[in-house]
Amino acid sequence: MRADRLFETLDQGVSGSCLLTDLADIRWLTGFSGSHAWLVVHNHTMHLLTDGRYVDQAQAEVFQHQAEVEIVECRTQSAMHTAVASLTSGASFVQFQDAQVSYQLFQSLSNEIKATLVPLHGSIKFLRRFKDETEIGLIENACRIADQALQKCWPLLSEGLTESDIRDELDYTMRKLGADGPSYDTIVATGPTNAARPHHHPTKAKIENGHTVIIDVGALVAGYHSDMTRSFVVGPMNDEQTRYYEAVHEAQQAGVAACRPGVLASDVDSACRKVLADAELAQYFTHGTGHGVGLVIHEEPFINSSSTAILQPGDVVTVEPGLYRGGFGGFRVEDLVVITEHGCRILNSSPKDPTCPPLPLTI
Repeated sequence: MRADRLFETLDQGVSGSCLLTDLADIRWLTGFSGSHAWLVVHNHTMHLLTDGRYVDQAQAEVFQHQAEVEIVECRTQSAMHTAVASLTSGASFVQFQDAQVSYQLFQSLSNEIKATLVPLHGSIKFLRRFKDETEIGLIENACRIADQALQKCWPLLSEGLTESDIRDELDYTMRKLGADGPSYDTIVATGPTNAARPHHHPTKAKIENGHTVIIDVGALVAGYHSDMTRSFVVGPMNDEQTRYYEAVHEAQQAGVAACRPGVLASDVDSACRKVLADAELAQYFTHGTGHGVGLVIHEEPFINSSSTAILQPGDVVTVEPGLYRGGFGGFRVEDLVVITEHGCRILNSSPKDPTCPPLPLTI
């Protein structure tokens, strides 16, 4: 059980007691998907603290998850503090998620809890990192939905619609296909200015002949995310667009080929950058190569030049090099891959053909 992995890790640290406030970690351990909860762990028992809005939901979800968790209703924030103190009675130290707890909350808890609060042992922060088969199946299903939505919607690029029109259609289509919603704010970026911004927010800008178009789309299924990017040119590609796209595509293939157990995440980043450097385009790659994906869209391990992570089976990561230049636009190609015992497996299947029919001529 996932709880056993937590207990085992806690036993190796300064204390077997901890307070978890990260909702993704709480969901992973208990199945509870509400928006307000803390999880207190003490003496190999787990106690889910939430308010009256979520007690019924917590009881149903935790039961389905088959986790041994006591549901504790706390009607006020003060009551939650008191419950943490009571449930950790006898502990000398209580570990907490320092990245999640504000200084104000830390002070309040310190005044209530007799034990010393200490930052959570580092290894616990990565319990969710390696995905099991159930998790991989959910992520793969999310990838399938995003693939199908893009297949249905990309022909709209040739109809003179706006970025936000395409975004809205993608989001609607993913829901129709069974997603709980988009995995993140869907990106549709077109033209010499917008497509040069890696995280552009769709606007009423119209998609026109000659534009590069970046579509970054993912689906959310049972809390698990997918992440994929494809790039297009509306109408015939010119020589410069062809050069840039071929470099990005080759860099992305090199990154995927580098993904295997035991490889430094920074080496995957280097594999992509080498291709772009050889093409004399590396200066236009302005972000890291990838990141982990699971219950959170950006999570460990991160794939960039400074990462010290070593890829292991069960890691689910993106490989997404891109080129962006103001006045030109941009391209990005992204796959989501799972690290296997001997290499990696790509989880999405959308073609990487950048060609798109031109808009019809108007009189």
